[in-house]
Amino acid sequence: MQTSDLTYEFVQHFGEMGSRWGINRTVGQIYALLFISEEPLCADEIVEALSISRSNVSMGLKELQSWNLLRTSRKPDDRRDYFTTPEDMWAIVRTLVAERKKREIDPTLSKLRELELRAPDSAGSYAQGRISEMRGLIESLTDFYSDLDRLETERLIQLMKMGKTLGKLVSGTAQLVSLKQKEKA
Repeated sequence: MQTSDLTYEFVQHFGEMGSRWGINRTVGQIYALLFISEEPLCADEIVEALSISRSNVSMGLKELQSWNLLRTSRKPDDRRDYFTTPEDMWAIVRTLVAERKKREIDPTLSKLRELELRAPDSAGSYAQGRISEMRGLIESLTDFYSDLDRLETERLIQLMKMGKTLGKLVSGTAQLVSLKQKEKA
């Protein structure tokens, strides 16, 4: 399978970035290739395009499937699986955020709650207070995420585009509240 210079650069960059995002370079390259490919690809085509071993491709595909980032299909009279990524960019982002929450945030919250329930020793009351603070912040963030996740994609896009305007509105409201409090004093 011949790849263009554009595809090659995109795949290579995604592999480099993947290692910074906490995934294997090869997994990042496989995902990038599937993302940018017009048609679904089978494992043999991925091996050929990326010049990596079949076992690396198989392991990478399994990892991407465990993250719910791939769609699998078959072609008539062909027993091989063909892989692609979702077309909807927002579906990809929502899946990534949900998976990271499940794998990273939820276990951390569980541990913080467990630690918070322990009776502090004489030197641990400060630490327990900080743990409680962190748990509260992470719970607030996960509640905010849940609210955003329930929004339809179109509404979420509108909200993102309004970000700067909302910031000014909140800032202006805070200034008004401050002025009213000064007037009452």
